[in-house]
Amino acid sequence: MLGASLNKVFDYFKARWQSSWNYSLWALLIFPLSPLLGAVTIGFVALITWLKQYRKISRRPLNWGFALLSVLLIVSAAFAQDKTAAFLGLFNLLPFFLLFAAHSTLIQTFAQLRQMAWILVIGSMPVAIIGLGQLFLGWSLKLEILWIVFAWTIRPGGNPPGRIASLFLHANTFAAYLAIIFILGLGLWLEQWRLGIGKNSVPFLFLTVAMITNFIALIFTNSRNGWAIAILACLAYALYQGWRILVGAVAAIVSSVLLAAFAPSLVAQFFRQYVPAFFWARLNDDMYPDRPVALMRKTQWEFAWSLAQEHPLTGWGLRSFSGLYKAQMQIPLGHPHNLFLMLSAETGFPSAFLFCGLLAWILITGVQLLRKSKYINTEDRLIFFSYLLAFMAWVLFNTVDVTLFDFRLNALSWLILAGICGVVHQYDPIRLGRLDPP
Repeated sequence: MLGASLNKVFDYFKARWQSSWNYSLWALLIFPLSPLLGAVTIGFVALITWLKQYRKISRRPLNWGFALLSVLLIVSAAFAQDKTAAFLGLFNLLPFFLLFAAHSTLIQTFAQLRQMAWILVIGSMPVAIIGLGQLFLGWSLKLEILWIVFAWTIRPGGNPPGRIASLFLHANTFAAYLAIIFILGLGLWLEQWRLGIGKNSVPFLFLTVAMITNFIALIFTNSRNGWAIAILACLAYALYQGWRILVGAVAAIVSSVLLAAFAPSLVAQFFRQYVPAFFWARLNDDMYPDRPVALMRKTQWEFAWSLAQEHPLTGWGLRSFSGLYKAQMQIPLGHPHNLFLMLSAETGFPSAFLFCGLLAWILITGVQLLRKSKYINTEDRLIFFSYLLAFMAWVLFNTVDVTLFDFRLNALSWLILAGICGVVHQYDPIRLGRLDPP
């Protein structure tokens, strides 16, 4: 029975390697541990898909929008003060538009979404375990095999110190990754629960362990953004399932933490008897009381907005914010902790608005498809809802941070968008203006 259960859930590990989709799954599995191998593999899949499906890809109006956005970004780079940096910055965007276009054609079924979610959850386990070992066991490592094919850097105590980063460069980036994986994994767990697929089966137990492990790791990234997204995701699932008692319980816990952090002194002191300081002191910044004003997000956002107003059409050029901010504030900072403000400042309002419009198009069409039950079988609705939730989590995270600069997280984000768009296009073609025959 054990072997049968494993074969049923992990059957895509027996992938037929002639399939491009199977290559993508294997790329996603190794991505967290070897970004180079994952990138080469997934890039190869995108190239093959473009060669085979060029006419279909080129006929989709959504891809026309990304083509126009690409032109605007190139024009912006041409007008940048530091053209070299601006054109290098294009590599964080343009290749991923091509990746999105290819995989939104390659991904067409809910089964593929489910397979991708399973692969991502499985691949997250070594990374989460490494992160917990980094923080609690003092694990450290500097390993390079075959140049950068396998390049692992594990800093003892995390980065920043005291915050889990695992194989990622920063705890916030790792938190964004874990939040997305947690959402997709929780969707799979609920799906197994609803369908009654053996509560004691190996897949269900594995998902339970994986969700607990990822959630613990997410807590110790000490990322307020990651915490908020995980809590909102739990509330969204509870509302979707109609679990009102759970919604009330989560709301009570969240309210207690917020009151401990921000309520007037008398009220706050009462709740702080029960809420660990690890949470409320992080939320209200008591944990880091001497933080410079220049490192506050509000300061960064105001500066980025002022830059956008000075060059509203073409911006200052990609990767320009860091140098401009350092010259003004005398503090090095890589980005303004808001993707949409960053794009407005660095590429201009037309590019930023078009980018937001394209994302909104994908989200709106996805929500419309979810609401039309005649297009989706009951058993497939939850996995599609999970992807929409992961997409919204990515958007929320990028309003207070920027995930663009980590290749793994950037690729994962665009693959989630591609999955949503591909399924919408397949099941509700009219809403995306499909011009090619099915």
